Amino acid sequence: MLSIAIKNFNMKTLRIYPTSINDRFIDEAAEALRGGNLIIYPTDTLYAIGCDAMNQNAIERICRMKGINPQKNTLSIICADISQASEYARIDNRAFDILRRCCPGPFTFILPSSPKLPKAFKGRRQVGLRIPDNTIARALAAAPGHPLLSTSIPSEGLSSDEIILPDEIMLRYNSNPGIGMMIDGGNGTDVPSAIVDLTDSTSPKIIREGPVEFDI
Repeated sequence: MLSIAIKNFNMKTLRIYPTSINDRFIDEAAEALRGGNLIIYPTDTLYAIGCDAMNQNAIERICRMKGINPQKNTLSIICADISQASEYARIDNRAFDILRRCCPGPFTFILPSSPKLPKAFKGRRQVGLRIPDNTIARALAAAPGHPLLSTSIPSEGLSSDEIILPDEIMLRYNSNPGIGMMIDGGNGTDVPSAIVDLTDSTSPKIIREGPVEFDI
């Protein structure tokens, strides 16, 4: 099945099927990310808003949009694989084994951050790390060469039924000048990822339950 571009919205929307990745569309989205744009894209849980995780200005725009204080809230990144993740988080042998068994999957792992991340991550010295079970999200992280800063779309104005539907998300954010592009990857879910604190990998702590049970 071919991917198609939807042009009847002010916000540019690309439809990509997870089972048939359109490399041209991924490259177009990656170029938007490199240009400092914010995009909406699918994960294996909720739809998310993302930007280039190395672009401080774009990170600040997402934080303002979601009301996130990086000094008080842990920022999360989407990575293509564990190899990429190891550049931006400190992953010891125990944490590596956990990631290897759980990823890709609907988990956010809190880990010590790497100095390679920009100043928005410096306050808490930790990072939320996701390697989602979604080929589109992982392709988006791989294409620009570094991760996406990621946060779930704000739920205000969207019911639990609407938040899973790309068309409803488009309508909600179509006129938002801060978001330049959306990738429609089909219906999402209304359940966020589990959050597991691995800052001490010998004693993982479940901060939030998710759609899949964390079993160490």
